[in-house]
Amino acid sequence: MYVIYWLRQDLRVEDNPALASASSDQKTVLPIYIYDNVNQSPAMGSASKAWLHHALIALEAQMGHKILCLTGDPWTLITQPPLKTIIERYNIQSIYWNRCYEPWRMARDEALKSKLTTIGITAHSFNGSLLWEPWTVKKDNQEPYKVFTPFFRKGCLPQSPRALVSPIKSIDYLSAGLENASVSSLNLIEQDRWQSKTLSHWEIGAESAQKKLDDWLEHGLTGYKKLRDYPNLPHHSKLSPHLHFGEISPHQIWHAVQALPQDKDTDHFLSEIGWREFSYNLLFHNQQLDRENIQKKFDRLAWKTNPELLALWQRGNTGIPLVDAGMRQLWQTGFMHNRLRMVVGSFLVKNCLIDWREGFDWFWDCLFDADLANNAAGWQWIAGCGADAAPYFRIFNPISQSEKFDPNGEFIKTFVPELKALDPPHCFAPWLADKTTLSQANIVLGEDYPYPCIDLKASRQAALDTFKQTFS
Repeated sequence: MYVIYWLRQDLRVEDNPALASASSDQKTVLPIYIYDNVNQSPAMGSASKAWLHHALIALEAQMGHKILCLTGDPWTLITQPPLKTIIERYNIQSIYWNRCYEPWRMARDEALKSKLTTIGITAHSFNGSLLWEPWTVKKDNQEPYKVFTPFFRKGCLPQSPRALVSPIKSIDYLSAGLENASVSSLNLIEQDRWQSKTLSHWEIGAESAQKKLDDWLEHGLTGYKKLRDYPNLPHHSKLSPHLHFGEISPHQIWHAVQALPQDKDTDHFLSEIGWREFSYNLLFHNQQLDRENIQKKFDRLAWKTNPELLALWQRGNTGIPLVDAGMRQLWQTGFMHNRLRMVVGSFLVKNCLIDWREGFDWFWDCLFDADLANNAAGWQWIAGCGADAAPYFRIFNPISQSEKFDPNGEFIKTFVPELKALDPPHCFAPWLADKTTLSQANIVLGEDYPYPCIDLKASRQAALDTFKQTFS
């Protein structure tokens, strides 16, 4: 019997419910990947496409170079040659996939399941990507949770995540034998945007993801609760891109941590995995999460349109060292530390009063872990308009954040090397340094490093006044 296994956000062999079921009972599996450029919303960002290309290359090697890669609408592809020809030749009557939870994917998949029955194909879907699917976690009154702690502690934890899928002993893959159906045919790499320098910071693929988890559990987990906020320390796992593309499942991470002696660090790390679940729950119940404020009072807020200021923020040239370091880390590595995401987000939305959706869009294009649920929920949290969000009057001060979480200035100096000769506290706010200190560091503000694009104190007060007037 021949079946199709449709790869999506599950680019691994281990702990893969759909692949395990597809390959059971001596079935021969045709693995396909469809880059759906017709239905996707929003369109995949540049960094995500670059990661996807290399993740598929890595998985293709595991699958004996048998993945059939196609571009377009899935239903159209299934009902037209060459895929239709293959389906008919091998009498394929079943297609297997792991469920995705973005609104556009859910709508597409629901319609596709119905259409497939009309041509004699049965769709089998599985949960390979979430610990708790959104419709399984509700309050006693059947309403969705809006606050994280009760969502996680009361809604999720009483339900144990599923066990890991038993390892697959062997899989018989079908070779479609088609030309122009390789990973390269998807045209995912944009050479002018994501060169090897950015990708060189990462080892991509399921094997690398598992190794990263194992290494981090051994060397990074101890002290996690206290030290995770320090961007220059190795206590953040950097598993998020691997998790987003399904090179590793949340179940693999969950059970690996649960197998360790439990303490405050393991509990806190698992709660961070819980935030990913919360974000998907919010997205399920707020399907325009990336565009529409959850708290509708924010619809009244008049954001500023300032392309020049936005560009300074995007390129890490604001003159605020910690903000610039975070934005340059994003541009140079396709990643940003979580504490820095809050700092740079607060600066954009509150100090600059620029719409949080501008930040979402930039992160969406530049992050390797650009995840619709996490990215949208994170920006709504920063802006104060989301569920369980930071209040509008909480505005991160980049100087005090530097003093607390980068006390030696190591992170700043890594990504803002113009300031490498300037010691703390001057490297946190060089415009406050005296002329002698700047001269000794060979720094001329406005030439070697910019003056601040805005006044932190004045912009903070302006933001507070704007929010207060809008909501009064």
